[in-house]
Amino acid sequence: MSRPLAVAITGGIGAGKSTTLECFRRHGAATVSSDEIVHHLLATDPDVKRALVERLGEEVLGADDAPDRERIAVRVFKDPEALDFLEKLLHPLVSREYMAWREQLGTLPDPPAVCVTEVPLLFEVGADERFDKVVVITAPTKLREARRGGRKDDRESRLIPDREKVTRADFSYVNTGTPDELDAWVAGVMTTLAGAGPAPKTSRLPRDALSPGRRSST
Repeated sequence: MSRPLAVAITGGIGAGKSTTLECFRRHGAATVSSDEIVHHLLATDPDVKRALVERLGEEVLGADDAPDRERIAVRVFKDPEALDFLEKLLHPLVSREYMAWREQLGTLPDPPAVCVTEVPLLFEVGADERFDKVVVITAPTKLREARRGGRKDDRESRLIPDREKVTRADFSYVNTGTPDELDAWVAGVMTTLAGAGPAPKTSRLPRDALSPGRRSST
C-alpha cells in the first residue's frame, strides 16, 4: 500500500487556510478540512456529546439535540479553561479521523499522489511530525482582522508567531494578493511536490508579513 504524500496547511486566524485548501483540491490533491472532521464528530460521536454536556452544560446543544458549534463557541470564547478542555477533547479525535482517512486513501485502486488538510494549531500541538510537508499561510494582522469582520481574536496570543512558523515550513505564502495569485502559487507547489518543477520563488518575511502577493519556500 502506498499512501499519498501528506501535506498540512497552517497559519493565523483569517490568513486564508481554507481558501488554500480549496486551491489544492482544484489542482488534484485529496483534501479534508479540520472543520469537516469536527462537524462529523459533533454530529455522530456520543462520547463527544456526553463530554461536552458534562463540562459545558446542555446549553451547548442545538434544536436537534446535537452539540451546536456556535453555542460551543459562545460558551468557550471568554473561558480559557473551557477552551483548553475543548481543544484537548477534540484534537486527538480529529487526528485519529484524519489518519484513518489518509490510510484509506492508500487502499484505493488509484490513490491520489498528494493529500492535504488544514491544521490551525499544527506546531502548537506538535502535529507537524505526522506530515511530509508543511505549508504556512500568512497575512498582515490588520488584513486578517478585516477578513474576520474587524473582530480581534484573543486566541492569537496563544499561537506561535508567523515568523517562526515560516522558518519551520517547507512552503510559505503571504496571502495579500488576489485569489488567482494564490491559486497559481498552489499550482506551483503541486508541481514541486510531484517532482516536476522547482520550488516557488523565495521571499523574506518583514515585520508583519511578506510583500503583497509574494511567496516563499524553505
